[in-house]
Amino acid sequence: MRIGIIGSGNIGGTLTRLLSALGHDVSVANTRGAESLADLAAETGATAATAQDAVAGADLVVLAVPLRAVPGLPDLGGKLVVDANNYYPGRDGQIAEIDGGTASSRWVADQLGGARVVKAFNTIQWSHLLERGRPAGEPGRIALPVAADDPAAKETVIGLVEALGFDAVDGGGLDDSHRQEPGTAVYGTDLDAERARAALAAT
Repeated sequence: MRIGIIGSGNIGGTLTRLLSALGHDVSVANTRGAESLADLAAETGATAATAQDAVAGADLVVLAVPLRAVPGLPDLGGKLVVDANNYYPGRDGQIAEIDGGTASSRWVADQLGGARVVKAFNTIQWSHLLERGRPAGEPGRIALPVAADDPAAKETVIGLVEALGFDAVDGGGLDDSHRQEPGTAVYGTDLDAERARAALAAT
């Protein structure tokens, strides 16, 4: 797939490395400009790009940016967008809708107008994402929740999660994605699939 990644921090940089290693055509962008990504591009074979160029022609776009940056992103209408973000008011400022109970990924979808948003990769520490993928069926394989309203978009992202060495657990629709946000039983806990499903159900 052609994958655009906006954000080159811990999660964005890790996904650039992992998805490039799987053979995907990856373009990565950040707010500092393409020249700041020269080392990452040289390491991974990904293309350093502007945000606009990273999403142009992409089959899938990963967002790994502070939530406060989402309203200023390029037009993503119609795109399959993986929301790997988390809401941290101390960093992002107060977002009234989320504070009022709206799931952060629903808020993201509302900002992006027509994008097919999938919540994934937000529950795992970046170093564990980089280092702890395991073959299917191996004991201790970490489960990652995947939530979306669009079934086809969800299946595509489930396939990526599995290819990276993790068990994908169905997190329901976007409004259910609050169950995998910071502070929940599945967030940052590296649960296996059975325990992750139980944690989601209990939240």
